[in-house]
Amino acid sequence: MSKLTQFLRWTAIAAAALVWAVPAAAQVKPNPNWPRNLTLGTASVGGLYFVYGQVWASLVNEKIGTNISTQQTQGPNQNIILTDSRQIDFGMATMGVALQAWEGKGAWTQGKQYRNIRAMFPMYDTPFHFVTLERSPIKSVADLNGKKSGIGPRAGTCGTYFPMMFKALGINTTIQNGQASDMGTGLQDGLIDAFPFCAGVPIPVYSELETTNKVRFFTFTADEVKKLKAAMPELSDSVIPKGTYKSLTEDHHTVGLYNFSIAHKDVAEDLVYAVVKAVLENNPQMIKGHAASKETLLQNWNRNTFLPFHPGAIRYFREKGITVPKHLIPPEYKG
Repeated sequence: MSKLTQFLRWTAIAAAALVWAVPAAAQVKPNPNWPRNLTLGTASVGGLYFVYGQVWASLVNEKIGTNISTQQTQGPNQNIILTDSRQIDFGMATMGVALQAWEGKGAWTQGKQYRNIRAMFPMYDTPFHFVTLERSPIKSVADLNGKKSGIGPRAGTCGTYFPMMFKALGINTTIQNGQASDMGTGLQDGLIDAFPFCAGVPIPVYSELETTNKVRFFTFTADEVKKLKAAMPELSDSVIPKGTYKSLTEDHHTVGLYNFSIAHKDVAEDLVYAVVKAVLENNPQMIKGHAASKETLLQNWNRNTFLPFHPGAIRYFREKGITVPKHLIPPEYKG
């Protein structure tokens, strides 16, 4: 295991510890009707899902007494497949990948519509990033033409969208897949020329790369953003604020996709209600686990425009005065 991978694993553990460390006497007894053990699908080491999943699972376990364990996956695509088939109870997905799954139109779906998944709560925006070493001649997305780009796991949002983006922009770059931590190591070792990625900010592996290397961040031009949004309407404008990384001295305008936590439709309504309530009513504690949680707010529920919400989530939203549109109410909802 590389030093970078070791660092990122310890980062995840430390982040979870910030929300999990409570005295034994403070532990809450779970509803006896809930499953004894539950599973949340996350993603690869080095990406934010790996850390964020630890954070929300640990917080929920503390607040409602559940035993939710995290399972490392390849990312949103695999989370959807596993959640839809109830191999795991909960997952996390970017809404672009979720839309492909719901409609069965993404190449990875092979035409299958994944209709057993339900949205729970909003997580954060996923902007598309680019980083290379400072000594590299690459200074723009167009400069990736003829170069090697490591884009993370094949079944993740990045692995799904970057190939489509490069095609839309006419960029011929050799793509390599693997865990985010492996991409970071590959960039350091000269095995790839650039590390395009997408996750909530700051991305753990990007932050670690910056501590041990001189790096350069770059982004899409305004014209490239326009072309991408025309080709993939689910993309929205996104900004990576200056200061997110020490080397980022100006705002980077890019495109992004919002993330939501999901559940299988048959997970008990009162359990999902308790999960959503615990996460959305303890935002300061979530932020201690990772800064991206500052976007894990009730007001962002409407960033989901197509995926039916779980009845437990609808129950919580309605308690807060939110009227969920009819097209986001699933057939199993009893009202």
